[in-house]
Amino acid sequence: MALVELSTAAPHIRILTLNEPETRNAISFDLTAELYRALDALHKDNDCSVVVLTGASGAFCSGMNLDEMGIPPNCEGLPMSRIAIRSMQYISGLIPAMRGIPQPIIGAINGAAYGGGLCLSLGADIRLAGESASFCFAGVHHGLTGAEMGISYLLPRAVGSSNASEILLTGRRYGADDALRMGLVSQVHPDDTLLDRAIEMAKEIDAWSTHGISMTKRVLWSSPECGSLAAAIDLEDRNQMLVRMTTKNFEESMAARSESRKPEFKD
Repeated sequence: MALVELSTAAPHIRILTLNEPETRNAISFDLTAELYRALDALHKDNDCSVVVLTGASGAFCSGMNLDEMGIPPNCEGLPMSRIAIRSMQYISGLIPAMRGIPQPIIGAINGAAYGGGLCLSLGADIRLAGESASFCFAGVHHGLTGAEMGISYLLPRAVGSSNASEILLTGRRYGADDALRMGLVSQVHPDDTLLDRAIEMAKEIDAWSTHGISMTKRVLWSSPECGSLAAAIDLEDRNQMLVRMTTKNFEESMAARSESRKPEFKD
């Protein structure tokens, strides 16, 4: 059985499903390896414009598989000190890999998103929650730090510093309504319609220029790392002019507007 499945929901839209129901889609090195392969396949999929990320069987991702993690690949002959840091880097690299694909990722958070599952949700560009969704970072439950996989960088930017500190320091579980209140997710839907609503949003995004959407994703991830407002504006200016000068999209949008029709962007 594949631990990560790729399927087509509609033209240009792929569903990326974590598929290990026995562990509620917990993160192991085997699942991580398959997720890397799926992200690489999406990066190379020129027909795909939007990705929906979800979990099988009523859970998004229950965190790390503490019972059967195994060891990461290519560790033969290494001492435990090097295996330990390589293990952390192998898992944490998933978030930059999600950032690195050109397609925006819509997280359809169904059920538990705990620990590393909460981190994975933050690798999505948009997060929708089912009514049964719950969020928790459990590092402090185990006497560890409340931060890994980039969560100390991403979570304050999503929900603000006070909410992020509360989540990471208390180890509390938060429901879908709490997540919506804090801005961790942008919408909450009944569980049985969550995936359909995520696909509807993906279709809405797919109606626009694939190139323009991809470049927008790049700026949205890069601008928070800029050192100033001026640097962010410079980045936006260059990206906007790059798309404007290398495509006929703007001309097509103007023609469609004058002809009272939907634009057909060719990029």
